[in-house]
Amino acid sequence: MRLGVLDIGSNTVHLLLVDAHPGARPVPFASHKRPLSLVQYLEPDGSINDAGQHELTEFVLEAWEFAARHKAEDLLAFCTSAIREATNGPEVLARVKHETTVTLQELTGSEEASMTFFAVRRWHGWGAGPILNLDIGGGSFEMAFGQDELPEVATSVPLGASRLTRDWLSEDPPSAKSVKELRRYIRATLKPAVREFDGLGRANVVAGTSKTFRSLARIAGAAPSAAGPYVKRELQASDLGVWAQRISAMKVEDRLHLPGVSEARAHQLLAGALVAEAALELFKFKKLRICPWALREGLILRRLDQLVFSGPLELAPHLAPPQAVEAAV
Repeated sequence: MRLGVLDIGSNTVHLLLVDAHPGARPVPFASHKRPLSLVQYLEPDGSINDAGQHELTEFVLEAWEFAARHKAEDLLAFCTSAIREATNGPEVLARVKHETTVTLQELTGSEEASMTFFAVRRWHGWGAGPILNLDIGGGSFEMAFGQDELPEVATSVPLGASRLTRDWLSEDPPSAKSVKELRRYIRATLKPAVREFDGLGRANVVAGTSKTFRSLARIAGAAPSAAGPYVKRELQASDLGVWAQRISAMKVEDRLHLPGVSEARAHQLLAGALVAEAALELFKFKKLRICPWALREGLILRRLDQLVFSGPLELAPHLAPPQAVEAAV
C-alpha cells in the first residue's frame, strides 16, 4: 500500500510517499517539498501573518493533489512547533482545513519527541540497548530516552535553530558578544530539561536526527547522503566544538561552500551547532550517531502497526477525487 506523511515543520513543508505494509520497512516512492520558514512569518504578537498562512495553504493543496495523483491510500498530516506555539495556531489550522479539506494534526513537543524516538528504535533495533535521541528542528529541540519502543522521558524545549537565529544572531557574521550570550541562554534553557533524565541510566547509543545534525556531521567529515543510509555516520563533540567556532566567524554566503549545507539552512547552521554542542556537553557524551529515520518515519511505522489490528485502509476522505469533494460540499 502507498502511504503519505505531510510534515509541516518550522523550516520546510514536506510530503513523503512510501510503499509499505505491516512488517516491512517503508520504501520511499516520491516526495514533494519546499522551503517555508513559518518562523519568518511571525508577527510581534507571535501570530502567523496572512502571507505565511497563504503560503501554507497553497502547499497543502499541492501536497493533497500530489498524493491523490500518485494514488496514496492514506495521508498523515501533522504540524509541529511553528503552528503549535503560534498565538493564532487554532485559526491557522481551521483555515487550512476550510481551504484544503486536509486536517493537520497538531503534535505536542512530547509526542514529537516520542514518535522520533520510535523511528530511531526501529532503525537501531533492540540490540542497541538504551537510546538517547536528540533532534534539532527549526522551532524546537526534542530529547527522548528509553529502553523500549517508546521512551521513558520525552521532552521539548524552544531551542530550534531557526528560532534562535532570528532572536539572537541578527548580524552576519554574528558578533562574539551575541554568540556568547546565545551559548549562555542555550545552557540555561537546557539544564532543567536535562535534569529530567537523571536516574534513568546511561544510553548505549546517542542518536542525532534532523537535517541540522546531518549537515554538521557532513561538515565534520561524515559520508555524503549519496553513499546511502546504511553507512555509519558519527559526529564527535571535539569536531563539533571546532566547527562551531569556525562557523561563528563565517558569513552566511561562505557557509554555502561547506559540504552538505543548503541555502535554506546556511543561516541557522551556527545556532544548530551551539545547541548540539551544549547537549552533548550537558548529557556528558563525546559523540552521537546519525540516524536516517526521524519523525515522518515514526508516524508511518506507527500507522502500519495500527493496520495489523484494524485491517485494510479505505481511501482517506481528503484523498478522494476533487469532483467527489466538490459534490460533498
